[in-house]
Amino acid sequence: MPIYEYQCQDCGHIHEALQKMSDAPLSVCPACNKPELMKKISAAGFRLKGGGWYETDFKSGSKKNVAGDAPASCPTPSACSGGGCGNA
Repeated sequence: MPIYEYQCQDCGHIHEALQKMSDAPLSVCPACNKPELMKKISAAGFRLKGGGWYETDFKSGSKKNVAGDAPASCPTPSACSGGGCGNA
């Protein structure tokens, strides 16, 4: 379920609510009890990084190339990280 962010147009209170996409938007501010709550448009608050679900769980065989691994043809992985071997 997504987390929606609301802001009261009267008192400025910011409120987050865990709601289904099919739920009606909230309208009453929990701080001042006035019907002035408006849904804000904001970016998602998470970041996928590091070894994780896609790189390690859903790839198979030679397709697994976890972020940061050197190409198979690279003789010295430390040289590739800076672009020194020509394979990067």
